[in-house]
Amino acid sequence: MGNKLNKLRSMFKKRNSSKMKAIDKPFIDELNRMLFRRPRLGILPKKERYEEDPDNAWNCCSWCEYLLIVILSTILLVGVLVLTLFWVMFYRDGFAWSESPKQQFNLHPILMIAGFVTLSGFSILIYRLCRCVKHIYVKLIHMFFHAIAIPCIALGFLSVFDSHEALQKVNFYSLHSWLGFVTMGMFVLQFVIGFFSFLVMLCCENKTYSCRSAMVPIHASLGLANFWLAIATSVTGLIEKERETVAETNVSAENKLIEHYITSAIGITLIFIGIIVTFAVRRSNAPASAKVYVTERI
Repeated sequence: MGNKLNKLRSMFKKRNSSKMKAIDKPFIDELNRMLFRRPRLGILPKKERYEEDPDNAWNCCSWCEYLLIVILSTILLVGVLVLTLFWVMFYRDGFAWSESPKQQFNLHPILMIAGFVTLSGFSILIYRLCRCVKHIYVKLIHMFFHAIAIPCIALGFLSVFDSHEALQKVNFYSLHSWLGFVTMGMFVLQFVIGFFSFLVMLCCENKTYSCRSAMVPIHASLGLANFWLAIATSVTGLIEKERETVAETNVSAENKLIEHYITSAIGITLIFIGIIVTFAVRRSNAPASAKVYVTERI
């Protein structure tokens, strides 16, 4: 009887030890993984961007919304520039440089809408919506579009300044001119800060992470405010030009009416562009638990 009890005890111990081994093995493996793969001191683990997290993957409705925004915004951004070109070419006698001050002025609306609205709008939307390439390439494309906008804005400013000087008009006297001055200053400031904060500082990526993180929401918010300032400036410029057109005696009443409809269409298109760009930038398809917007990627 004693031998049988001892045999049962030994079997029970063997069985428990095999179970403990089966239980302990995964735990020990996980412990080893955590110990031997821990980050070095002074280096923070890289945070996974929420849009790269499989739990935040877009569904069918999100992709439909994405395609709608891309198509609609492209049509509006290109359409407003084409409409402005049509207005200037067919109803404002085209454009020239210093040999014809009145036609030189016509470069101003074309170049300013091209730089501040079309190119800047595409730059903002590319940063928000481009999901098919590496993030550093998206940053470079974003900067490239803004860089192309700079000569457009500079030439647009020079054309109106020279035109006013030749026609002996006062500069910086209206709401439109002051809004334009503020918009240009803000645009340059945004470009310089963005270039140094999000491209130059990448040379020391880990050490500048917290600084860039703090700058992201500021840069995004000021960029959107600057875009709306550009739209407000464009609309006030159209109103100012329309008032001057009404006073012109060498333009027929029919042409004045057509110009009124064209400038109104340009203004409405600009407002729609502002709405859709704002929606694209601030709309997040991530779950409610997400802390940042896709626009605010670092």
